[in-house]
Amino acid sequence: MIRHIVFFTAKSPDKIDAICEGLSLLSDIPHSDVFEVSRNNKVDLYGNEVDVVVYAEFADRAAFDAYKSHPNYAEATRRVRPLRDMRHAADFEAVTQR
Repeated sequence: MIRHIVFFTAKSPDKIDAICEGLSLLSDIPHSDVFEVSRNNKVDLYGNEVDVVVYAEFADRAAFDAYKSHPNYAEATRRVRPLRDMRHAADFEAVTQR
């Protein structure tokens, strides 16, 4: 299983809802087993710079690659890129199953 986590910061607070809307297009892509877009609760004691988090799980690399090549992925990127500053992604093979 591949876990995919992406963190975004908005260029300004008034862009967060539009970022979430743009990223919600990704939920219509059928290749993930789990998919979530959420605002960061910002309760960490040491850093709360992240505004929006995407979390997804994929059965394997083929499913992940199909997700990234789906037209909704390109459209979400087109909508969100001008609204965000930072984007950090981590993709890793899960050692344990949920």
